[in-house]
Amino acid sequence: MGVTARDVMEKGFFTVRQSTPIPEAVRAFQDAARHLDRRVFGMAVVNEAGDLVGMISMYDILVLMRPKHIHIWGEMDDIDVSGFISESLDRAQSILVGDLMTTELITITPETHLLLIVDILTRKHIRHIPVIEAGKMIGIVHISNVFFYLMEKDPHLIKDGLSP
Repeated sequence: MGVTARDVMEKGFFTVRQSTPIPEAVRAFQDAARHLDRRVFGMAVVNEAGDLVGMISMYDILVLMRPKHIHIWGEMDDIDVSGFISESLDRAQSILVGDLMTTELITITPETHLLLIVDILTRKHIRHIPVIEAGKMIGIVHISNVFFYLMEKDPHLIKDGLSP
């Protein structure tokens, strides 16, 4: 059958509820990063029953925080960015994960072939895909999982000493 999502997916993943305020979601990203000892770029969003209902990413949160009229500011050398996130989160207290999350999800099964995953990630411009089995999320495939798996399996990169 070849290499599938089951071979590259992460079984330990973090979720956030759709009813979570955005400032708490940012803390969840921080907590997940500390726990995994790496940066976390996206999380699965679940409802109160624990069912997958969406995905939220750092991109979604940055879109919310982006200054509305930044394109007319001109030079920005004198703008201090320290505190930017805190100030933005103070204004986002009433905004929930469910307000920002992506709801049109693309999912795969554990048997989805690795090259089909590459096609989906690149064609749809997404960075992570939930893995679903029997209606439940059992893992997640990040674009970095796929990229580094392929690098580790390439005999030319290993021979030339370029393997990660």
